[in-house]
Amino acid sequence: MSPLAVWALSVGSAIGWGSLVVTSRTYLSQAGPLGSVLGLLIGLALMIVVAFQYRFLAVRYPGKGGLYSYIKNVFGYDRAFLVSWFLFLVYISIFWANATSIPLFARYFLNSVFSFDYLYSIFGYDVYLGEALVTLVVIILVAVLCMKRRRGTLYLVTALALLFSVGITIVFIIAMAGHGKTGLSMAPAFVPDKNAIRQILRIAFISPWAFIGFESVAHCSDRFTFKTGKLFKVLVAALVVTTALYIFVILLSISAYPESCSSWLDYIRNLDNFEGIAGLPAFYAAHYYLGDAGVYILMASLLALVLTSLIGMMRAVSNICHAVALDGILPKSFAKLNSNQIPYRTILLVVVISLPIPFLGRTAIGWIVDTTTIGATIIYSFVSAAVLRVAKHENCKGTAVFSRLFLVVMTVFLLFLLFPSIFSDHTIETETYALITVWLVLGLVFFNWIIRKDHARNFGKAIIVWIALLAFIVIVAMAWADRSNETKENQIIAEINSYMEGTAENEFQSMSRKQFLDVQLKRLHKADNASVMVIGGLFGLSLVVMLINYLSMKKWGEEDRIAAFTDKLTGVRSKNAFSLEETEMERKIASGNAEGFAVIVCDVNNLKIINDTLGHKAGDEYIMDASDLLCENYKHSPVFRIGGDEFVVLIHGRDYNNREALFEKINAEIEGNLASGKVVASLGMAVYDPETDLSFHDVFKRADRLMYDRKLQLKEMGVHIRD
Repeated sequence: MSPLAVWALSVGSAIGWGSLVVTSRTYLSQAGPLGSVLGLLIGLALMIVVAFQYRFLAVRYPGKGGLYSYIKNVFGYDRAFLVSWFLFLVYISIFWANATSIPLFARYFLNSVFSFDYLYSIFGYDVYLGEALVTLVVIILVAVLCMKRRRGTLYLVTALALLFSVGITIVFIIAMAGHGKTGLSMAPAFVPDKNAIRQILRIAFISPWAFIGFESVAHCSDRFTFKTGKLFKVLVAALVVTTALYIFVILLSISAYPESCSSWLDYIRNLDNFEGIAGLPAFYAAHYYLGDAGVYILMASLLALVLTSLIGMMRAVSNICHAVALDGILPKSFAKLNSNQIPYRTILLVVVISLPIPFLGRTAIGWIVDTTTIGATIIYSFVSAAVLRVAKHENCKGTAVFSRLFLVVMTVFLLFLLFPSIFSDHTIETETYALITVWLVLGLVFFNWIIRKDHARNFGKAIIVWIALLAFIVIVAMAWADRSNETKENQIIAEINSYMEGTAENEFQSMSRKQFLDVQLKRLHKADNASVMVIGGLFGLSLVVMLINYLSMKKWGEEDRIAAFTDKLTGVRSKNAFSLEETEMERKIASGNAEGFAVIVCDVNNLKIINDTLGHKAGDEYIMDASDLLCENYKHSPVFRIGGDEFVVLIHGRDYNNREALFEKINAEIEGNLASGKVVASLGMAVYDPETDLSFHDVFKRADRLMYDRKLQLKEMGVHIRD
C-alpha cells in the first residue's frame, strides 16, 4: 500500500453518504455555518492528536491488528477485547449506513426505481423488497471485490477518492465564485437564540462521528510500502481533506435556497416540506449554480463516497475479525486466508451478519449509526490511554502530558454524550442509548463465552473490564430511561395544555380536572416504574453474567492448580508438587515436628534403549508402567515424577509401618520382570533418622545413593542398563 493508497482509503473510510446528505441537518440546524466550521476545526485538531497517537503506537507495535493489537500489547487481552467490541460496532454501523443509502440514492435521483413490492413500515419508514434486494446485491458485490486482489481494489479506491474530492471542490469553488451576484445571504452565522460557544462545542463533541474510520488503515500497516513513521503525515493529509470537504458542503448548502425561504435557516428548518433535489441543500445549490451538470457531478461524488466507505469499512471489519480470530475470540477457522492472503471468511461473516439489515428500515439504521459517536469517543480514549502508558514507561514526558490532557478531553466528551439532560441538548436519539445498552450486555455475555473456552488462559484476568462494562451498562440504561421519561413528560404536558385549551381528545375532555390529572400522574408513575424495572433487570442480568464469569475463572484457576501439580503423562504428582512437599518437610524437620517417614528414589531402567528402538510412544508406555508399579505397591503414600525417568515416593503412615515388607515385595516383582521384559527400575530407600538427618535433603541423598547401588546390583544380575 503506497502513501496515496493509504490516504485514499483513510479519506474514503472517514467520509460517506452523510457528508453530502445529512450534514445540513446534523450541523447547520444545531450550530449554523460558523459554529459548524469552528466545531469541525476543533475536531480536526483533536483528530490530528489521534493520528499522532496511532503513529506512536504503530511504530512500536507494527503488524496486523491495528488498535486491537496495540491495546493487547499495552494492556492485555481483556481490554483488547473491549476495544474490538466497540470497533466492530462502529465500523459495521458505518458499513450498514452506507449500504442502505443506495436505495435512498435511487429515491432522490432515480425516481424511486427500486421502490416496488411494499413490505411494511417500520418506525415510520416504508420498506420495499426491491430496495432491500438492491442493498443485499451491493453488499455481496463489495464483499466479492474485497476478496479479490488487493491492488486492484486499492486502485479503485484511490480513483474514487480523487473523484469525489475533486468533484465536491469544483462545485464549491464555482458556487462561491457566483454567490456574490445572487443577493442571497449566508447570515446568520449561528443559530439564533442559542449560545454561540455552546453551539461550537456541540459540533466539536460530535466530531468523532465525522472522522471515525480514518484510522482504520492502521489494521493493515504490515502492507505499507513506506516506513510506519510516515503514517502520521498520511493521516493528517487525509484529515485535512476530509475536514475541507465537510466545510465545502456546509458552505455550499447555505449558499442558495428556494425563493419561498427567507434565509438558509428557514430553508434548513423546513427541509421536510421539500422533495427531490430541493430536499438536499448541497444538491439544490449545485443545480442553482451549475444546472444539471452540478447535480451530476455531486451524484458521481456521492456514489464514489458511498463505494469507498463500503470498501474501507468492509476491509476494516474483516481485519478486526481476523485479528481476534487469531487469538481465539472468534473460532480459529475465521483466521484462514485465501490465495491472495485476504481473510475471506471474515468478509463472508460480515455479509451474513448484514443480511437482515436492509429489512430494518432507514430509521433504525440511523439509530445504529448514532452509536458511532459514543463508540468513537471510547475508542480514541483507549488510544490515548495506551500512548500514556507507553510514554510513561519510555519516559517520554511531553507525550505523556499531551496524552493525559487528551484523555481528559475524551472523558469530557463521553460525559457530554452519556448525560444528555445535563450536557448534550439531545444530540443522540433515545433509541441509540437502548441499542448501546443491548450491545454492552451482549458483550458481557460473549466475554463469558470467551472465558469458558479460553484454554490458553489469556482472558478474564482484568476484573476492571467486567466492572467497567457493568458500570457502562447502568449509565447508558439510565440515560435511555431519562430520555424516555422526558419524552413521556413532554407528551403529558402537551396533553395537559390541550385539556386546558379544550382541544384534547373526547376521552380526556369529558373528565373532570382531578380525574384527568390523576390519569396523567398514573402515566408518569407507570413510565418511572418501567424505567426502574428495565435498569434493575439489566443490572441484575449483568451481575449474573459477571458471577458466571467469576465462577468460570475460579474453575479455570482450580484446574490450573491441579494441572500445575499433576504430571500429565502418568497422573501422579509433579515436580512442582514435590518441591512444595520438600519445602514443607524441611520446615517440619527444622522445627522438630517431623514424624517418621522414608524416601524412595526410583530410576526407570532401559528407557533410552526403548525410545531409540521402539519410539517415544513405547517409552511413554514404559514410564506409565513404572508409575503404576509404584502406585500399586505404595497405595497410601504420594508418588512424584521429578524427571523423565525419575520418581520419588514419600512413605508415611501405613506404608511406613510396612516399609521393609513393601520394599522387598516391589524389588522381587522387578527382579521377576527381568526375564519377562516388563518394566525394570532401580529403587533406593532411606529412612529418616532424627538423630543424624538435619534436613530432608540428607534423607533424599542417602536414598539416591542406595538407588545407584541397586543399579550396580541389577547389573551384576546380568541386566544391561544404559543411562
